[in-house]
Amino acid sequence: MSTKGKDIAEGSSRSSAAAASDQQQQQQHPLSRYESQKRRDWNTFGQYLRNQRPPVALSQCNSNQVLDFLRYLDQFGKTKVHAQGCLFFGQVEPPGPCTCPLKQAWGSLDALIGRLRAAYEENGGLPETNPFASGVIRVYLREVRDSQAKARGIPYKKKKKKRNLIKANGDSSNLPLQQ
Repeated sequence: MSTKGKDIAEGSSRSSAAAASDQQQQQQHPLSRYESQKRRDWNTFGQYLRNQRPPVALSQCNSNQVLDFLRYLDQFGKTKVHAQGCLFFGQVEPPGPCTCPLKQAWGSLDALIGRLRAAYEENGGLPETNPFASGVIRVYLREVRDSQAKARGIPYKKKKKKRNLIKANGDSSNLPLQQ
């Protein structure tokens, strides 16, 4: 049975029904792990802002609220970070337990900020005003990375990018042929 004439007769209401159907089909497909986590993180951050006294609107959010959120998350961390005065400070594998706090691992915070940065822009935020992309946040993450590496006795060394030999030497026609 053809619905071509019916679709034309319904006009714009058909297109809105089709759009609703498309949206419902999209919701039936499971989100990727990344997309699910990004949505969960975005909702958690929004809830955090609503619980502030006074509540903070997303449009009024700045890097200070993001920093406060990251510090708040530390209480739920699972990574032992030895304090400067701890006997095990700087030891890769400490021989026993200590009373140093558990914190969020740097890698977890870095990934979280990446997801929130993307979610902010997907939810209508402008890249120029993205509080998750702020230099203050990058500095904070660098300090967390460095302090955690020092506390665990693991030096963090930035991986150097491999340079393309042809680009490094300029024009490839000047390279000697290998036999």
